[in-house]
Amino acid sequence: MSLLLSKYKTVKEEEVKVWFKAASVNAFPKDGGACVKYKDLQIAVFNFSRLNKWFACQNLSPEKEEMVLSRGMIGDSNGIPKVACPLHKKTFSLKTGENLNGHLNAIATYPVKIEEENVYIGFSE
Repeated sequence: MSLLLSKYKTVKEEEVKVWFKAASVNAFPKDGGACVKYKDLQIAVFNFSRLNKWFACQNLSPEKEEMVLSRGMIGDSNGIPKVACPLHKKTFSLKTGENLNGHLNAIATYPVKIEEENVYIGFSE
């Protein structure tokens, strides 16, 4: 694993110590994603309005190490919300980060909450 990839670690809701205020809900496209920066991390945030849910994951594609996942297509695979890397179409679960169609390592995922029309992302540090 590269040094860049090693910076991203999945955070579970019970591990959250910091709720980072990312932006207004209006800053994110419906059924699409946008990138926000937290410290030295780029985080892809998705407004999955068809499911009325929000998701966050690393923006870094684990295959080519490009910051592109926020521009990926989101969809559903047997009830699992997913994002497809725009470079290579590999898909990842937005819930668990698991690679759904290949051998790549999982991507890091982060909890999201909406309060007073703002999007917050949970981090453990």
